[in-house]
Amino acid sequence: MKPLQLPTEEEIRIAIGQGEDSIVLLVSNLLEVISLLTVRVQSLEDQLAKNSSNSGKPPSSDGFKKGPQPRSLRQRSGKKSGAQPGHEGHRLEMVAQADQVEVYQVKQCAHCQLSLADQPVEGVAQRQVFELPPLRLVVTEHQAEVKRCPGCGESTQAEFPLGVTQLTQYGPGFKALLAYLNQKQFIP
Repeated sequence: MKPLQLPTEEEIRIAIGQGEDSIVLLVSNLLEVISLLTVRVQSLEDQLAKNSSNSGKPPSSDGFKKGPQPRSLRQRSGKKSGAQPGHEGHRLEMVAQADQVEVYQVKQCAHCQLSLADQPVEGVAQRQVFELPPLRLVVTEHQAEVKRCPGCGESTQAEFPLGVTQLTQYGPGFKALLAYLNQKQFIP
C-alpha cells in the first residue's frame, strides 16, 4: 500500500485562495483517504480478533491468551442439592413372583455357634436382583427335502426361504444389532 499524502498547511492556504472548487477537491481527497484508512483499520481489528475458537486457526496460535471461561446461566435457588423434604421417593419395586428363588439356610447361631438345623423358620428377609439373561445366538437350521421322481427318475429339492442363501449366515436381527453397535455406539 502506497503511503497516503495529506495536504500541508501551505497547500491548504493555496486551495483557500483558489476558491470553492479547489476546497471541494481537497475535502473529497481527504474523505477518500479517511475511507481507505477506515477499511484498513477494520481489517487489522478483524485479524486481531481471530483465535482458535472463532476461526480455522490452531489452538497453538492463540499464544498465552486464554479465552473467557464459559459461564453457566443457572441461578442459585438457595435449596440444598438432591431431593427436597416431603418428596416421595421413587425406586425399583419388588415383584410379587420372582422368576428364580434362591434360599439361603441358617446353619448355626451367629453369637454362640449352636446348630440351628432343627429349628423352625420364623421369617424370611427378601432382596431381589433384576438382571438381563445371558445373550446367546439362536441357531435355526433350514432343511430342504430332496426327493426322486418315480416317473422320470430326476431329483427335485425344495426351495429355501427368501434370504437363506449361504451354508451358514447371520440373520437380519443380528445384522441390525451389529449395525447399531457400530454406528450408534461406535463399537468396532
